[in-house]
Amino acid sequence: MTDRSKETNSERSQWSGLAILPTGFCAYSPTWALQREIAARRARLELPDTLLIVQHQPVITLGLHGSEKHLRLPDPTTEATPEVVRIDRGGEATYHGPGQLTAYLITDLRTHRLGVRQFMATLEEVVIQTLADFGIQSYRRPGLIGIWTEQDGTAAKVAAAGVRVTRGISTHGIALNVTDCMSGFDLMVPCGLTGEAVTTMEAKLGSPVEIDQVSARLRQRFSQQFNIDFRVVTTAAIDSENEISSIVDKLSVGALRGARKPAWLKRELPSGKTYAKVSRILQHHHLITVCQEARCPNQQECWNSGTATFMILGDNCSRRCRFCAVGKGEQGPADPLEAKRLAKAASEMNLRHVVVTSVTRDDLPDGGAGAFAEIIQEIRQESAGITIEVLIPDFVGSIPALQRVIEARPDVLNHNVETIPRFYPVVRPGADYNHSLQILRLAAKAGLRAKSGLMVGLGEADHEVRALLTDLAEAGCDHVTIGQYLQPNRNCLPVKRYWTPAEFDSWRRYGLNLGLPYLDAGALVRSSYHAGEALSSH
Repeated sequence: MTDRSKETNSERSQWSGLAILPTGFCAYSPTWALQREIAARRARLELPDTLLIVQHQPVITLGLHGSEKHLRLPDPTTEATPEVVRIDRGGEATYHGPGQLTAYLITDLRTHRLGVRQFMATLEEVVIQTLADFGIQSYRRPGLIGIWTEQDGTAAKVAAAGVRVTRGISTHGIALNVTDCMSGFDLMVPCGLTGEAVTTMEAKLGSPVEIDQVSARLRQRFSQQFNIDFRVVTTAAIDSENEISSIVDKLSVGALRGARKPAWLKRELPSGKTYAKVSRILQHHHLITVCQEARCPNQQECWNSGTATFMILGDNCSRRCRFCAVGKGEQGPADPLEAKRLAKAASEMNLRHVVVTSVTRDDLPDGGAGAFAEIIQEIRQESAGITIEVLIPDFVGSIPALQRVIEARPDVLNHNVETIPRFYPVVRPGADYNHSLQILRLAAKAGLRAKSGLMVGLGEADHEVRALLTDLAEAGCDHVTIGQYLQPNRNCLPVKRYWTPAEFDSWRRYGLNLGLPYLDAGALVRSSYHAGEALSSH
């Protein structure tokens, strides 16, 4: 197994994450419910990787197939007994209570390129290294899950482990015995292992151990092993499922604070004579640019350089992609005069390169393909020498509709894949990654310059970005853009991470080495950024 803590800073990627640390003893059932809620939001990309480190109120948990014959509970009419909870992980009976730290890492294993067994091994490594930090040597035992140490010449279990992975997202975790929690283990056969000894860190060392120090070191080892940069969020003890919504809201605030906008993303607001002139022309011809609708940070630079991106077929989209600021709502009929007005505006603006895109119009029979073809024709008639790029939707998967645009012969056919395929169900509902690649292949096969783009910052891993670039190169793309995702409004997905200029440059070099003729990667790069310059450089 790779020791990720030994990777250099230049080799590893830091993932923005949250660590929630309750200040008291937590009831088990609401904590379990909290895990499930966090996991659901993690799957929807609404929360980053989240680590919970808690001390539970006394409880015995039984795995899916755990046997009650392993319980040794006293008569409840004469003695207090801990709660027994049947849970959805594997394994047998496990005790949790004061003096024991239970750590739950809720993460997407695919982000870290880990299978379930590798994930379990990494959890165990977290415990082994934490114990080593306190001078305790520990080890795994073949065929068994958990961590052991030597106690009075006998192998004694000091930590248990058990997880559940659903659609790549993990819940449950590890339980490390720190101080005096041994009485709870007398009420059961720990993990169903008859005759096995159990111990604590304090018993092994023969001296007191500060549980807060162990918690801090445990968190540090999780950070190193999984390359997650945790922002700590403290909360009161979790006692009731009624508290879950407020805790998750607090986590969401922590997630937003954890991804602070770096200096290289700051841009001046658009202004100046050219900006004012272009705005007047757009208003006069009743036209929309995606520069304005999507709140692009490069409006002034592009307009000054003679490039603009028009958005046709209205300003309301038929899909509800969760990264986009374009409006969603009722869509009107296509404007029969829009093509002529757009061509006239492009001429008046003295554009050298025009980009035409649209909202997605799943309500139209051809998805809007005919409007693109007509506009290409009108622009060519109005402005000789202008180059034309179309940034098209997927036309509801219709290849005949796509062929209509290809036959109009734009100089560039652009179709954005937007994000890694794993995120499509959440980020691009209604779209299909393989169909997007097919659009690019058909454009390249027809002799057009095929172009695509993606955004990063939603929680993808470096290796997933590189795999996507490989797919685009194999599809025949001439030009790829990679930019930093910026949350346009509160209803859109939050930013999970701001990638650095050096990381963008690394992707640029990787893509060029794959054979991509042109790759523009940077925090403020957008689909139409330097579009004209890229075309003239081919």
